[in-house]
Amino acid sequence: MKEYNKIIESLSVKFAKARHINILQPIRIKNVYDVENTLLILYDGDVKLEGIDEKIEPGDMLFIPGGKSSTIHYGTGEPKEITYEEFMTRREHYFDSMTIPEEIGKVRNSFGLIAFEAKVFDSVNFFTSLDIPPFFIKNNSKLAQLIKDILIEDFTDEAGRGRVIMNKTEEIVIEIIRFILRNEMFVEQLATNSTYFKDPRLIDIFAYIKDNLEGDLSNKQLANVANVSEDYVGQYFKMLTGINPQDYIEYQRMEAAVTLLRTTKKSIRAIGSEVGYKDTAYFCRRFKMMFGIPAGKMRRRESLLIDK
Repeated sequence: MKEYNKIIESLSVKFAKARHINILQPIRIKNVYDVENTLLILYDGDVKLEGIDEKIEPGDMLFIPGGKSSTIHYGTGEPKEITYEEFMTRREHYFDSMTIPEEIGKVRNSFGLIAFEAKVFDSVNFFTSLDIPPFFIKNNSKLAQLIKDILIEDFTDEAGRGRVIMNKTEEIVIEIIRFILRNEMFVEQLATNSTYFKDPRLIDIFAYIKDNLEGDLSNKQLANVANVSEDYVGQYFKMLTGINPQDYIEYQRMEAAVTLLRTTKKSIRAIGSEVGYKDTAYFCRRFKMMFGIPAGKMRRRESLLIDK
């Protein structure tokens, strides 16, 4: 338990968005993908995750780690099957975003959603790095109340709103970790994939990649950072993380690109260059391959599900 306390202390948590969604018609969205972690609570109707037969009841929650592709069925009845790209193009036909605090949990066919980042040493996506799949959380009144509190704060403009949301988002992250540990979930993944948080050389590589996305991130340069040989650095990185360094670097570059698309008005060419892609066409191809939608469509939405 002491090890997890150290990891939790090193976590940098960042709130991304909160939504109260009314499902307008039943749909099944294939290959939903986002860089942020998503915690969804069902208030009324149905939400199903492909590959899991477990039925989610009102009050239950679904946690989707960032970087995990999922196929999700929203709403009661025979769903219309759509691609993620089609959903992003016509999302107003499927979901309506509500912002009245008094309506939270009282609207038919509705759910709440909180999205956030959780990074170890401000570099590594914690839940993604553990390689755990999406899962349901049942009978957790504390998490349910935290989601509602954040939704209410996000819908109002009270003094200290941002600080309250930040504190409660951190509580959500801790409660999810506690839920995993209490229920002894993903024991093998936790034992295998949490060990590299203890390796200072690997943490140095993570930090260097984060700060130099537009620069030289060759294995030769990473070897210099970790003070190991160029021939060994790829093996060393994969042995501890399960992926090769260049795949990790591409994910970090794409994650940074998503943030820039959402928060700036920079051109796609400029964003691609800023995260390390000098060839804009190649950047766009890789972006669509990873997220399933073009970079321009990612720009036109603020959240995984719907804009306010």
